[in-house]
Amino acid sequence: MTFSWIWPCAHFSDKDKKKAMLAKKDKQKLIAKFRTHDSDTGSPQVQIAILTEEIKQLTEHLKKHKHDHSSRRGLLKKVGERRKLLKYLQKEDEKSFKDLTERLKLKIAKRMQEEEDERLRIEEELNKKDEIKAEEEEEVEEVADDKDEE
Repeated sequence: MTFSWIWPCAHFSDKDKKKAMLAKKDKQKLIAKFRTHDSDTGSPQVQIAILTEEIKQLTEHLKKHKHDHSSRRGLLKKVGERRKLLKYLQKEDEKSFKDLTERLKLKIAKRMQEEEDERLRIEEELNKKDEIKAEEEEEVEEVADDKDEE
């Protein structure tokens, strides 16, 4: 007797249980492919690559098991974690961010890049407005100083 409410993955077959996590060999291949130096195992690039592969596997699992809500929750957590790491990498190292997203073919990165470009555009507009206001205030002060001198 299995208690699916106690064991969230009790309905997995042995074959599915083995695929539920990334196999050690696959993880080592990903680390070797995406590492930044010889002893690298935990750089954002490696973590993002591993999370991407886990997300792919969970997505395939959820296509077969539509009502597996605990796995869906795990998938959403992994997607959120990957997004945080991508934001960090984008902020810290734009070149490696673009390189990694191209190698992994991530669609979300394009959207993140668009959002970042939009944020920079708005920030630039605000800076221009601030500069114009400062210039206007200086002109007003000069006019006021000229009146005081007269």
